[in-house]
Amino acid sequence: MTDRQPDTGAENELPHLVEPVMIAAFEGWNDAGEAASTALEHLELSWDATPLASIDPEEYYDFQVTRPHVRSADGVTRRIDWQTTRLSVATLPGTERHVVLVNGIEPNLRWRAFCKELLGYVEKLGVTKVITLGALLTDTPHTRPTPVSGISYDKASAKRMQVEPSTYQGPTGIVGVFQNACVEAGVPALSFWAAVPHYVSQARVPKAAVALLHRVEETLDVEVPLGGLPEQAEEWERTVSEMAEADDEVREYVRQLEEQAEADGDELPEADGDAIAADFERYLRRRGSGGSGS
Repeated sequence: MTDRQPDTGAENELPHLVEPVMIAAFEGWNDAGEAASTALEHLELSWDATPLASIDPEEYYDFQVTRPHVRSADGVTRRIDWQTTRLSVATLPGTERHVVLVNGIEPNLRWRAFCKELLGYVEKLGVTKVITLGALLTDTPHTRPTPVSGISYDKASAKRMQVEPSTYQGPTGIVGVFQNACVEAGVPALSFWAAVPHYVSQARVPKAAVALLHRVEETLDVEVPLGGLPEQAEEWERTVSEMAEADDEVREYVRQLEEQAEADGDELPEADGDAIAADFERYLRRRGSGGSGS
């Protein structure tokens, strides 16, 4: 978030977009294993997003916490890069629709005003749906598929998107606050949260980022090229498994988590045949013709 100077993006400079969807992720408390920010940055690169606007950080960040960076320019002078939240835009693959990507940092101050400013872009750009991404530390084993829970704006969309509502109650971050602000403003909003094993010491967890990208792909019905992320996820899992095997206590703890995951899986209802067929057709459409957007 340091490669552009703040630009509030005057309303008359904003482009006309076709049925845009907004996808947002924020570094910080909402971003265990850097899963959400990694997924968002991957979308920016994969979809060749172009800069749209950025939030003036002066009102929202404590610069003793979120410090600006200094770097050389032209090998002679130096410039200050202010870390902030920036917006970019891309065309969804295989469609004429647009996606607005919000690559942010959780603000230190004035969260309600921050969300109001983001909602201003939602309104001016005609955003039809907001998808927020997050990740949290849980007692999930690293050897199993990464669980992704979700929050939807109504029961019908929750069923359609196969979202299992979160039962979490407690402190929240900017992802939860922005999700709630969207719902209160009447903007359809989905929030996906990847579960990251709390016993893993490595900062970056590509396996959780891949899980979030799969949910984005399913929700938008478009292909998301994963590039080298699956290989990085496999390498991450191998590394964590080697570390766990070297520690008797951790190895036993992982085994207990695996048994619990298997027990929980046995309680899940069998998938409906029609739903499986529909999912498979969407998968073929994404990987073949590129998808039609939904």
